[in-house]
Amino acid sequence: MSATRVVIPAAGFGTRFLPITKSMPKEMIPLVDKPAIQYVVEEAIASGVKEFVMVVSREKKAIEDHFDIGHDGNNDLINKDGQEILNTFAKMLKGVQFTSIRQQEQLGLGHAVWMARHLFRKEKGYFTVMLPDDVILGSPPALAQLLKIAAQERGSVVAVKEVPIEEVSRYGVIDIKKQLSPNLFQVKELIEKPQPSKAPSNLAIIGRYVLSTDLFDAFDEVSEGASGELQLTDAIQRLLCSGERVFAYRVQGKVLDVGTKLGWIKSNIEASLHHPVYGPYVREFLEKMDVEQALMRGMAAAKVQPRVR
Repeated sequence: MSATRVVIPAAGFGTRFLPITKSMPKEMIPLVDKPAIQYVVEEAIASGVKEFVMVVSREKKAIEDHFDIGHDGNNDLINKDGQEILNTFAKMLKGVQFTSIRQQEQLGLGHAVWMARHLFRKEKGYFTVMLPDDVILGSPPALAQLLKIAAQERGSVVAVKEVPIEEVSRYGVIDIKKQLSPNLFQVKELIEKPQPSKAPSNLAIIGRYVLSTDLFDAFDEVSEGASGELQLTDAIQRLLCSGERVFAYRVQGKVLDVGTKLGWIKSNIEASLHHPVYGPYVREFLEKMDVEQALMRGMAAAKVQPRVR
């Protein structure tokens, strides 16, 4: 399936990452040696995406600068290794187009996607949505997996992962109409943040979508929630009710949640272990730390052993 455009919502306040987000966009916080949003862009390009629509707010100019290949500071001060990294980055972005849309108010994920309506509404086809809070490591790229399913089933596709049932209230969750394979499901209904006792499954929607452009018509029939926010899950549900077939696919790869501080810390450890250069050193460091902690626990236990006469 040809879906060469992606919408990346990146206008959120990032309050969970204060104080660092006081001066830096959350999406630019490094995951090992790259900003989190770069992982998402790399995945999209590897999946055939050529056009990026970044939905940003006034404080997010650093994101635009990062993907401007002419915005590299003083090149005379960059050493050979650094220049090689920048050249590789520029080569990756060759032929790729970025468009920024300013979101004046943050009124939910659905509202952020809806902001791009003028770019898609007159087209019939499919587009993609990727959320920078979810970094997915692995091959083939997660978005490529979804595009393959969308072409195969001729419908919209959302990525899902299994979560503990007590955590479903943090996610949109799918109700399964039919299981087509171990990892592929036809969706009966999508429910936004259900209580665990009312959740139809523990398959939670994560930040990768392949969606019909009819979604923008579906938004016209979706009401804002009690908090005044427009939810993407509600619009997809309306799309499903209008006759579009919607599928859920359990993507193959390591899903990293970089949307919370604890998730970001865990993700840095996981991503560093997968890093082609630093991975072996980090693994050795963690193994050494584990041995040292085991020795310390052993020594502490020895100190409290009762004396036997």
